[in-house]
Amino acid sequence: MKKNLMSILLAGVIAGSLVGCGSSGGSSASTSTAGTAGTQAAAAPSGDSVTVGIFEPKTGENGGGGAQEELGIEYANSVRPTVKVGGKDYTVKLDWQDNQSDKTVAATAAQKLISDGVVGVIGGYGSGVCIAAGSYFSDAKIPAIGTSCTNANVTLGNDYYFRTCYLDPFQGKVMANWAYDNGYKEVATIDNIGNEYTSGLVKTFTDAFTALGGTVKDAETFQTNESDFKAILTNVKNSGVKAVFAPTDYLYAPLLLNQAADLGLSVQWIAGDTWYSNVLIKDAGDNANGVVADTFYSEGGNADFDKGFKEWINADASRKATNLDSDAIVGNHAVAYDAYMVLLDAIEAADSFDGTRIRDAIASMDASDGFACGPYKFDENGDAIKNTSYICTIKDGAWTFQSEETVDN
Repeated sequence: MKKNLMSILLAGVIAGSLVGCGSSGGSSASTSTAGTAGTQAAAAPSGDSVTVGIFEPKTGENGGGGAQEELGIEYANSVRPTVKVGGKDYTVKLDWQDNQSDKTVAATAAQKLISDGVVGVIGGYGSGVCIAAGSYFSDAKIPAIGTSCTNANVTLGNDYYFRTCYLDPFQGKVMANWAYDNGYKEVATIDNIGNEYTSGLVKTFTDAFTALGGTVKDAETFQTNESDFKAILTNVKNSGVKAVFAPTDYLYAPLLLNQAADLGLSVQWIAGDTWYSNVLIKDAGDNANGVVADTFYSEGGNADFDKGFKEWINADASRKATNLDSDAIVGNHAVAYDAYMVLLDAIEAADSFDGTRIRDAIASMDASDGFACGPYKFDENGDAIKNTSYICTIKDGAWTFQSEETVDN
C-alpha cells in the first residue's frame, strides 16, 4: 500500500491543527530511527502461540481511557482466542506495554514490543504517543491498528499504521453542526495550548462553526498541567455565551465543571470523545449533568456485542471494578474490540505472520461481520471510512444516547 503524495505533504501543514484523542502530555521524542527495532515482522512461530502487542497507557493522564480499551481488547481475546494460519490454530497471547501517556516512554514501549517479536500491534488511547511510536512500527514492518487515536498525523505517511476510530476533522464538524442546529449561535472555546488533540479540535470546530454562520465570541486558552480555571471561566461568564466547546483531555473535565459551578456559570458544555467516560459522572457529580459529547459507539448499536460484553464484565469482579463497578459500554470498548478483530481477520486473510502481507490484507479489507461498530474498509491513509458519530448527554447521572449524526467526509 502506498499513501498518495498529497496526503503525505499535507502532514506537516496540519500537524498543529489536526488532533488526536487524549493527546499525550509527555516530552517529545525523535522517531526518525527504529533504535533496536528490526527490519521485518516476526516470522511464523515455532510453537503453538503467537504474540500480539498492546500499546496502551496503563498510567499517566490517559490511564483511565487506556483501561477502557484494555477491557475491549481482553474481551475480544476471550471471544476469539486463536488465529488460523497455514491450517493450524495458534493461541493469541497479548503482550501489554504501558506507554505511560508519555511520548518518550512510548518509543521505549514500541521498541520492547518489536524486540518481543509481536506480529501486530493494537493501540492506542492518545495520538501523541501513537505518533511518537509510529515510525518504529513501520521501520520494523509491523502493522499497528489504532483504537481512539484520532489525530490525522497518526497514519499520514505511515504505511503500517491503521485505525478503527474516526478522525478529528470529522468529529469537530459533527460537534459544530450539533451546536449550531441546537440554537447556539455564539459560543466560547477552551483550548489547551500545545495539546494536539485539544488544539486541533478547537480549530476544526471553529472553522466549521463559523462556516455555518456561528460566532466564537470568546476563545480561552490554558497551559498543560494547570488546575485553576477560575480566570478563564470568569471570562466565559462575562462573555454571555450559552455554550462552551471544551474538547480537553479528561484530566481537566471535572476541574472545569466543578469550578464553573462554584462561579455560578451555567452553560451547555460541549466536548469531544475524551469526556465520554463514566469517570466524569463520578468525579463531577451533578455538575456533569447536561454535558454533551460524541463517541465512536453507543450502547444499543449492536445487540450481540452489548450482550456478550456485559456478560463478560459481570462474570468477574475485577473486570467490573476496572469499569468503575459498572457494566456500561463506552465507545473505547468497541473500537478496541474491533481493532483486535481487524488484526486477526487480516492475519487469516494473509495466511501468514509476515508483517507486509498482514499490512496489505488490512489495506484491502472490506468486511462487515464480527465487529462492534463495523463494517471496516480503509482509505489510502489507513483510516477507517466512517461517517457516523453518536451524540450522548449525561442525564440523571448516566450517559444517555441523544442522536446519531452523519457527516460526509
